[in-house]
Amino acid sequence: MQTILITGGTGMVGSKLTKHLAGKGYRVIILTRKTPASTHADPNITYSLWDVSQQTIDISAVQKADYIIHLAGAGVVDKKWSIAYKSTILKSRTESSALLIHTLQNNVHSVKAVVSASAIGWYGEDPSPGKDGFIESDDPADGFLGETCKLWEESIAPVEKLGIRLVKVRTGIVLSNEGGALPEFKKPIRLGLAAILGNGKQVLSWIHIDDLCRIFTEAIENQQLEGSFNAVAPNPVTNKVMTLALAKQLKGKFYIPVDVPKFVLKIMLGDRSTEVLKSTKVSCEKIKQTGFTFLYPSIEAALAQLAIT
Repeated sequence: MQTILITGGTGMVGSKLTKHLAGKGYRVIILTRKTPASTHADPNITYSLWDVSQQTIDISAVQKADYIIHLAGAGVVDKKWSIAYKSTILKSRTESSALLIHTLQNNVHSVKAVVSASAIGWYGEDPSPGKDGFIESDDPADGFLGETCKLWEESIAPVEKLGIRLVKVRTGIVLSNEGGALPEFKKPIRLGLAAILGNGKQVLSWIHIDDLCRIFTEAIENQQLEGSFNAVAPNPVTNKVMTLALAKQLKGKFYIPVDVPKFVLKIMLGDRSTEVLKSTKVSCEKIKQTGFTFLYPSIEAALAQLAIT
């Protein structure tokens, strides 16, 4: 039985991924700042301590690992982007990578691959002419998220110099009932209001949480995977299409579409509103070429499954 060490394992993606991997027969060690009061019922899921701010880590946890999945990072949309919180977003990613790199460099271990989260915040508004969506070789965008993703990926890159296979998973908008964007979309709809943000034409590149977990697992199991891969479903949709599809799933015909103007979003979200209103069409062709198939390729299929769970 192989062991996977996960950073950020208590978050939305990490929690789901932990259960997914344990169900496939892996041992999972979750790195956390504080051991939970009630540990997991599954004996193959355990916890070890680390503290990124102090650059301390349970070295034995790393030495037990065959693979590392690196998800750690402060939530991008959790708080307004003050100067201090922007720094927290960046440092939580780059300093956690640095701690892993230092540990791997200075200790005997058996880590075969590192799979690191990244995000489609790497990309800008519009792909180059002739491209049906951004691809992995495109340059990072100007602006806070583009720079953050660039530094994030650079921070974990030194593992390659240690002879360790590295996969970077650029994740789109994750659809899950346990957190992220979907519960926020649902809130006004449950009141009968389908809130369309801005003009509603901005393209959203999304992925169902189950397909994202399968991509991370594929990155562990398929030794041919190396480099950056976009983790987005094959069929991106506009904000309006997603909102109305979700409203139909939850309310049938009993909802009212409501436009939320840009200035209102600016007041509510501050600088984050630029990302909410940004149109980012991203291609998943590279991961598909590896043989990966999506369980939920369409927004209708994804929302239908999430509506009943």
